[in-house]
Amino acid sequence: MPTRELTQNNRAAHDAYVQLASAADRFEQYANPHAVRIAKIADALAEMFHLAAHDRKALRTAAYMHDLGEVAMERDYLQRAGPLTPEERVDLARHPVIGEQEAARASADRAVQLLVRWHHEWWNGGGYPDALRQNEIPLAARILRLADSYAALTDARPFRPAFTETQAREQIIERAAIEFDPAVVTAFLALPNLAELKSFAKTGDEPLIPAPSVDDNWTIFSSFTK
Repeated sequence: MPTRELTQNNRAAHDAYVQLASAADRFEQYANPHAVRIAKIADALAEMFHLAAHDRKALRTAAYMHDLGEVAMERDYLQRAGPLTPEERVDLARHPVIGEQEAARASADRAVQLLVRWHHEWWNGGGYPDALRQNEIPLAARILRLADSYAALTDARPFRPAFTETQAREQIIERAAIEFDPAVVTAFLALPNLAELKSFAKTGDEPLIPAPSVDDNWTIFSSFTK
């Protein structure tokens, strides 16, 4: 295939993925671009870890597609304030697998599909859908997990205002070695002043952060990042 035609095909695929990302952002009721922002943050982290060009491309594409499963499920509880019920948590845990299927339907390659599947896996094994832990989780998926969380925390949602950059960083640090790979957290804290790191919080309108629940820390955090 001629180089020019390949470039045009790549551009067309990229544009299609960005359109899917925009549809997901609208469903999630983000006032600002979310998936594209995640892609920028994730790519900056990937560069710090010297990921290969094809791995960085897969990571960016997965960032665009990571919430397609939630769009396909169309659950009202995603816009509701407060923690999820146990039944809703079980239901929500299906969305990465559904997202993997949606990515396949969108002709994304297998690497992208798996990153979508694993973008909610946690460093300590407490994530979903496969309860992978530590280095069982591909580095790109660990990067995507952190980038997604930070972007969600620093943007307003229907159920809460945006966190400030300082508040969001504190949450990320507190969850190092729990949800996030400590090495990825360290790299994140060393990122330069990317425009995508800027919070959309309004002065005086930041959410209060509750004390962690001894019984269910996941429920507390998920009420901010779902």
